[in-house]
Amino acid sequence: MRSLDDILEEYDFLEGDERYRLLIELGRELDEMPAALKTDATLVRGCSASVWVYPTEDTDTLHFLADSNAAITKGIVALVIAAVQDRPAREVAEMDVTAALGPFDLKSQLSSNRTQGVPNMIALVKEHAARLAAA
Repeated sequence: MRSLDDILEEYDFLEGDERYRLLIELGRELDEMPAALKTDATLVRGCSASVWVYPTEDTDTLHFLADSNAAITKGIVALVIAAVQDRPAREVAEMDVTAALGPFDLKSQLSSNRTQGVPNMIALVKEHAARLAAA
């Protein structure tokens, strides 16, 4: 997975529909999430599309599998995951993921339906990081 900085560099260079295409491409680059993991327990609440996020087991760093049934939403969850993927749990628990995603200005780039679940995606990731960091 590309770093958030690399994604932002490309995102800043693009405009309009090209940004949508980049988000779709990011979604396609996510590690495949097995269908068996797409359960009610891994479903992110509050998203207009179905979004699943599953933390894999690793005590040193966070690693997530994610998927969505909508291409743009899958790209958005890929951005959230890119902000935290393979980082130490303590670092993620303390980081401001919303601020890290701020330069993408998703609220003005996308409809509110597409971004309404972002806070819930972030909360899920941070809660998992906090649990691991406390252990």
